[in-house]
This record gives sequence, structure tokens and C-alpha cells, in this order.
Amino acid sequence: MDGTTLEAMRTALRGPVIGPRDRDYPEACTIYNAMIHRRPDAVVRCSDAADVMAAVDFIRDHGLELAVRGGGHSGAGLCVQDDAVTIDLTPIRWVRVDPKAKTARVGGGTLLGDVDHAAHPFGLGIPSGIVSTTGVGGLALGGGHGHLTRKFGLTVDSLVGADVVLADGSFVTASASEHPDLFWALRGGGGNFGVVTSFNFQLRPVHTVGVGVTLWPVDQARQVLEWYREFLPGAPEDLNGFFALLTVPPAPPFPEDIHGHKMCGVVWCWTGDLAAVETALAPPDGPGAPTFHFAAPMPYPALQSMFDELMPAGLQWYWRGAFFDRITDEAIGVHLKYGENLPTDLSTMHLYPVNGAAARIGKDDTAWAYRDALWSGVIAGIDPDPDNAEAIKQWSVDYWEELHPHSMGGAYVNFMGTGEGQDRVRATYRDHYDRLAGVKRTYDPDNLFHANQNVAPAEAS
Repeated sequence: MDGTTLEAMRTALRGPVIGPRDRDYPEACTIYNAMIHRRPDAVVRCSDAADVMAAVDFIRDHGLELAVRGGGHSGAGLCVQDDAVTIDLTPIRWVRVDPKAKTARVGGGTLLGDVDHAAHPFGLGIPSGIVSTTGVGGLALGGGHGHLTRKFGLTVDSLVGADVVLADGSFVTASASEHPDLFWALRGGGGNFGVVTSFNFQLRPVHTVGVGVTLWPVDQARQVLEWYREFLPGAPEDLNGFFALLTVPPAPPFPEDIHGHKMCGVVWCWTGDLAAVETALAPPDGPGAPTFHFAAPMPYPALQSMFDELMPAGLQWYWRGAFFDRITDEAIGVHLKYGENLPTDLSTMHLYPVNGAAARIGKDDTAWAYRDALWSGVIAGIDPDPDNAEAIKQWSVDYWEELHPHSMGGAYVNFMGTGEGQDRVRATYRDHYDRLAGVKRTYDPDNLFHANQNVAPAEAS
């Protein structure tokens, strides 16, 4: 982009347009994953929906490349691209709760913690991710799962409407009654169809939950997973528990004698009667006595932010994902092998349950194509040191390649890394891909929004 075009963009837009020579440029290009180093031509911090409309028009009419940033948590760094313009929704960060209707309108640049904070005084919340600094937009458009999935479904299962700026610069509201094809695609189809400037969520009753953490030595991972794969799918839906391989961090509530130890475990969330917390979160004895067990009532926003300090912005990340409808003996062997060889203290693997309420939504009701999955897995190589970037990436890729034959083929779109290819996108959307491509042709026929796990527009018949 030449200087004349940059100045013209500044004139056309209300929010700041940050170029490579501006003092704020390095910060504007920085996202959660420090492994990503890209230089966009400009970062446009849009002040409102009208600014987004003007930005889309300008970018399209000048033949520029476009990317969209909500919370900046994209593991693949899709929100910043070399020689492109990032539409940064950071200023559109707000939440308006209607406690009577039990709904929340949420700006496109809002973080999960903002929603938790605004809804909590009313005893309400939405099912979402497990790190409160995650952007609502990217998480929700990909589907969204976390501590409340078994009880209340995916994040998109609570979405009742969205305001969207389309590729032609127009503004529409998508819901079950307005642009229902677009509304269907937004619920799991990623950022392929436009810029969502606000979401409307149906809130769920949640205030104080039971929180538990149970750990065993990593060499007991086989016994733990053999127990977990049988126990969790049939457990009450008030009980959510994701399995993890980890190195114990040197922080409370963990005792010093296990700091730095490689372990496996389950992080629990109980949404049932708090009087039953001790029973619901009692130490499981199926896989043998745990090395560590903690359980206590906790405000839901506290659970949502529990991992924030452990996983701050600025770390090196590389991740790969997969869906599973079973945990095979062979898969357990792979988990044990790579769990015993975690490359860094923060590297991990999680298996998030996506059954229960999420599985009762019709297979074709949303773009999310894996209602028959039991777990959404992520392998994450993480470390603060850039010198370890290649090592954590290689560990993640090797782990995924050995595990992939025991998966369902696709992955949660937000857990897909860079360079996985179009076949992986198709595998993720299964037989929904062609329908998504048709919606794409209707709303973005020239594929303006392609800085994503892209669904190309269907060819005209």
C-alpha cells in the first residue's frame, strides 16, 4: 500500500488507521501467539459497525487483502497477514445484558471475561472457552466449547442472532427468521461470511460452580484414560471434565513436591446442586488413588480465568486438533508416549467433552459437523522462548500424525494450525462443506473473506 492510499483510508474512516511507520504499529500487529510475525499494510481499529462497513468498502474497492481481528487469539495467526489490512474490532468491546429476557448483546471485539463479568451478577453466563482473554467472535464462529458444554451445549448453541457486515459493505442481521442460511453458516463456519460486529446470546443459569483438579503421575495415563473413556460419557451432564497431559506449574493449589512433575489429570466443573459438590467431585478411585486432588465451590468467572496467568499473551504456540468418538487402546499408547516426553513445561494435550447437550442439537441444524463426537482434542506445543519454537511445533506435528488414524478425521476449526491444507478444512465440515460453499457464493462470491480456514465459494451452476 502506498502512502497516498494509506492517507485516503485515514480520511475515509473514523477509527485510527495504523501504518508501518506509526509508533503503535508493533503493538497493533502483536497477537496472543508470539510465534506469528507478520507485517500487514495497515491495522484499522474500527470504532463501530459503520466504520467496519466503510473499511470493507475501501479494502474491496482498492483491491487490498483483508483480515479480521476479534480477540487476537487465533493460534494460526489468521487475524494478521503480510501485505493485508486487518480490521481490528478491539474498540467494539461491550456487553449489554437483559436480565429479564436473559440475553446478552456482545460487541465483536469483546473478550470472554467481559461477558462473564457482565452476566455473573444476574446468575447468568454462556458456554464458552477456558481462557477469559479469548475473543468471543473467533471462538463463537468456530463453534466454541468449554466447561459448560455437556450442560448447555456449544457457544453457537446459545447464539440467537448476529449483526454482520458483508463483502459488499452492506449490514444485515442474521437469525432464525432473517437470513437463516447465513445464520446457519455462522454457527461453526468460521469467519468466512463477513465481519460480525455484534452477537446476541441466550444466557444460561450459572453462578457458582464446583471446580476440581485431579492428578496422577503421567506413567498412569493408560489406567486413567481407560477409566475416563468409560466414566465420562455416562456421567451426569452437570459434570464436565476435560483430560489433560501437563507439567505441574509452580503455583497454588499444587504442593511444592509435585512442581515440575509430568502428570495426567482431569479438570472438573460441576453445575449441579452445590450441596452435592463433595460427592460429585470426590476423588475417583477407578484408576487408582490420585497424587493430588482439589475441589471447591468457585464463582464461574473465577473458573473461566483460572488459566489466564498460566497462559498469558506472548508465548510461542503451535497446535493441532482432532475429533474423537472413542479413545482406543492404540490412541492411549500414543498419549502415553508423548505425555512422557512433553517438550516444555507449558506444552499440553487436552480432550474436551463435546457430548451431552451439544450432542442433542440436530446434525444439520448448524455448520458444526461433529455432533456425534465425544471429545475435541488439542495438542499444543507452548513455550516463552522463541528458540524452542521449532521443537514444540515438531512435537505437536509428530504427536498429531501418530494420533490422527485413531480420530474421526476432522477437527475443531479453531484448533487447526497453519499449513494443514484444504483437505483438512473439508474433513472438518464433512457433508456441510458444499452447503457452506453455497452460502459463501451468496454472501461473498469473490472470497474477500479468505484469511481463515477457508471455504471457497461454490461455482455458479
